[in-house]
Amino acid sequence: MHGHGYAPTPPPGPDQGGQVTLRVIFVVVAVMSCGVLAWACMLRLASVTRKTRDWWLFALAMVHIIVTLYIIGTDPGEEEFTTWRGNVGMSLLFGGLFAIVAYYLAADIRHFSRSRTVPPTPYAQPTVYSQQSGYSYPPVQAPQPYAPAPPVQQPPVQPQPPRQAQPGPEPQRPGPARIDQVRAELDELSDYLRKHEGDR
Repeated sequence: MHGHGYAPTPPPGPDQGGQVTLRVIFVVVAVMSCGVLAWACMLRLASVTRKTRDWWLFALAMVHIIVTLYIIGTDPGEEEFTTWRGNVGMSLLFGGLFAIVAYYLAADIRHFSRSRTVPPTPYAQPTVYSQQSGYSYPPVQAPQPYAPAPPVQQPPVQPQPPRQAQPGPEPQRPGPARIDQVRAELDELSDYLRKHEGDR
């Protein structure tokens, strides 16, 4: 009657369909802009994972795109990409696009698959009842993987000399007061039954 009650519902995991949709949108934006907006993929990844490495890679992607656009913009040819600057700039732009998209997809998929495979245990946080009343239950321990214990060597059994049989304790008998009480109740019952048989 008074127990743990129903376990609280674990929070829902990240929406798998929504994550795939966001990945597609960011990759399409990066590809359709020929890599100019590829930094948006790194910005989203850094804001989701909150890792210092991803923030540094976002800053590096921004610097890469600015330098690449500067190289392409300083191409003196009348037609675009007629000199080495235009060719180098476009190569850097497309190379950065493929590197950013590949890293973004790999890191984003790894991040969300890790968070989905390790769900939080419902007993890790105290329930609302335990917070209000001051009572709490110990958290449930997760079962540990089975590891066989090493065999314990037991010393050889020494034969014991035969012992003489000792009389066991005598069985206890009910005390006379209890027997007298049962007899009195049986006498009352028989008197009662005789009385009712006589009424018939």
